[in-house]
Amino acid sequence: MLKSTVFGVSASLTIAIAAQAEVPRVATDIGPIHGLVSRVMKDLGEADVIIPPGASPHSYSMRPSEALALSKADLVVWVGPALTPWMEGTIAELASSASVVSLLQTEGSKTLSFREGATFGSHDHDDHDDHADHDDHDDHADHDDHDDHDDHADHDDHADHDDHAGHDDHAHDHHGIDPHAWLSPENGKHWLSIIASELSHIDPEHAELYQANAKDGIAEIEALEARLAQQLLPLKQQRFIVFHDAYQYFEQAFDLEAAGAISLGDASDPSPARVAEIQETVREHSISCVFSEPQFNPALVATVLEGVDAKTVVIDPIGVDLELGLSFYTALLDKLGTSMASCLQ
Repeated sequence: MLKSTVFGVSASLTIAIAAQAEVPRVATDIGPIHGLVSRVMKDLGEADVIIPPGASPHSYSMRPSEALALSKADLVVWVGPALTPWMEGTIAELASSASVVSLLQTEGSKTLSFREGATFGSHDHDDHDDHADHDDHDDHADHDDHDDHDDHADHDDHADHDDHAGHDDHAHDHHGIDPHAWLSPENGKHWLSIIASELSHIDPEHAELYQANAKDGIAEIEALEARLAQQLLPLKQQRFIVFHDAYQYFEQAFDLEAAGAISLGDASDPSPARVAEIQETVREHSISCVFSEPQFNPALVATVLEGVDAKTVVIDPIGVDLELGLSFYTALLDKLGTSMASCLQ
């Protein structure tokens, strides 16, 4: 009898392990996208994140373990080359047999153009909602030419990527599409559906679970949207300064408006002329709040605030100090909204 019971438990464990093994292996680029994928997969499996929270997505060299995760992926879900240009060649090289979803290029995703200059005019953004020309997001065969990104797997030491003052990569000329599109709750909801559809296609056995998990995730984002809308409604007339222009998707979602950005991007220090222009804007518009970011020089914010009575609060668009998992995405938006409210109030 005991032998039969042990055999039964062993068989159950074998079946459970086999079921787990059949779930697609998924690699994601950054924490917010990992959070969305985790919400769809829930208890079925755990996705890998290639760029850990706290690292700059614009110029990151993978550890061997991260390269291995990418090479084993059945599905790669990433924002796209607008955020991480170096990943395009790496995906083509290491994950050539995987399905690939570039979220920013999927039809129906909301995209905004970068704002120009140190200071922003009223509602200074263009809205592009239709990406019908990017319907085929599984095929990345057009990425054959990657001479600049031949091999990322052998970079064991990436400590030098904490300091980005010397990088002059594409993400900081501020032309084209702003890639911080995960800060739009509408995109978050839309991307949950995209991820669920892709996983259902690869793993039809669990399709109902993926779709149900995505539906629950959408409901969670909608509930958060309603709460943040109430919290931020009294503050929509107040303008503020951000460290770099990464928040316009969130601003547009909740009818907020930044007056300008201290730095052109997150990889270089602003010029003295830009700092002076921001200082003038702070004084001219009686700006009461300037937002800093955790990984950048707080002295720049102190310089901008010199001689004015304004508060500063740390915000971050990528969730540096949040725990990875299925609640990551809503926690990121919640913390961003709450932090903004605390400063603007």
